[in-house]
Amino acid sequence: MEHVKYLVLGGGISGLAFANAAQGRDCLVLEKDREAGGYCKTKIEGDFVWDYAGHFFHFKTERWKNFFLSKIKESDLVHQEKCTKILYRGKLIDYPFQMNIHQLEKDEFIDCLYDLFSKTEKDDYDNFSDMLYGKFGKSIVEKFLRPYNEKLYAVDLTALDKDAMGRFFPYANKEQIVLNMKKAKNTSYNDTFLYPKRGAGFFVALLKNALPEGVVRTGSEVCRADVSKKTVTLRDGSEISYDYLINTAPLNHFLPLTGREDCLGVARNLSYNKVLVFNLGYDRPANLTSEHWIYVPDKQVNFYRVGFYNHILGKKNASLYIEIGYPKNGVVDEKAQLRDTLENLVKTGIMDKDARLIASQTILMDPAYVHINADTDRAIRLLFEELNRENVFSIGRYGAWTYCSMEDCMIMASDLYQKLSQ
Repeated sequence: MEHVKYLVLGGGISGLAFANAAQGRDCLVLEKDREAGGYCKTKIEGDFVWDYAGHFFHFKTERWKNFFLSKIKESDLVHQEKCTKILYRGKLIDYPFQMNIHQLEKDEFIDCLYDLFSKTEKDDYDNFSDMLYGKFGKSIVEKFLRPYNEKLYAVDLTALDKDAMGRFFPYANKEQIVLNMKKAKNTSYNDTFLYPKRGAGFFVALLKNALPEGVVRTGSEVCRADVSKKTVTLRDGSEISYDYLINTAPLNHFLPLTGREDCLGVARNLSYNKVLVFNLGYDRPANLTSEHWIYVPDKQVNFYRVGFYNHILGKKNASLYIEIGYPKNGVVDEKAQLRDTLENLVKTGIMDKDARLIASQTILMDPAYVHINADTDRAIRLLFEELNRENVFSIGRYGAWTYCSMEDCMIMASDLYQKLSQ
């Protein structure tokens, strides 16, 4: 039986970062797909560069930033200051909505301002919805924050923890909101970002290519993980033993592989949504000229976000990514959604009716956004303590079941290697 010290399940950004931290020594990464990268893959079709979804790099540490920049020519990168808007009642409002209510029509602005100053705050909130109403008041919530996030997460917002988005949620108090009316300061965690001209998959390929030959084994699907015997069984019947098992695959996929009742119980209670992504290439530019992506809270429009790769890369013809949220058990009708998407792009004024679609790609992210819930999160952490005692560790956005950036995943992976290697 083959044996390895570090056996990594999943060849996405987290698994590849762990293998890089180990410099590939006594490490094997198993990826069930034919190509490594997870959701960070790129397809190039003619002049169109499409990721599996919008992936942009905004580093807060020097380690991983330098790793990539040392391996890529400056001419192969674009540096951007983020330009994002909200399409609200036919008008583009600066993001985030709560900081820019002064851009609304007078009556709506007064409603938002009145509710902002008359809201009732609490020391502790019961859930995400409760937090939104308490911090921003009824009008801001019901005009944007609730409809948009319901489209994004495809779930009742009372089911999410008050801190479901962590540092990624653009909090603002009323003093900041009022001051922003005079001098705009729409800062967020990703105000600037890097993007490879050949797509996000190019960065992930750098991670893979930095490893010795044979460390990443694609087309290798694990169908069972016996954590007591420290072995995994692959779909072809072969077995691999390990000292440490590092899972980066989605937790709802990994836990059932163990067959353990405690794992199965947690897996059954995991909540998440799916996202249907359309990458669309047109024969002409969009009617918007500079936005990198826009948010769409209108529930009469099927998509919640539209991104513009061509604006990021400085190209002419519209190259869009469209995101549509579904509940985890929702039935996806790709044909109907594409029809509605093309119609809504025209109705919202993003594309002209005579614009011709000349290339497209469809992707289903399942899972897409994990739903952070206090009770489920507590159960996951307790289970992880048990699994850690068996030398099983689960990391990454989907492995750890958390809301985090790509850099966070890489930091999590390298930190775990440092811990285990000591």
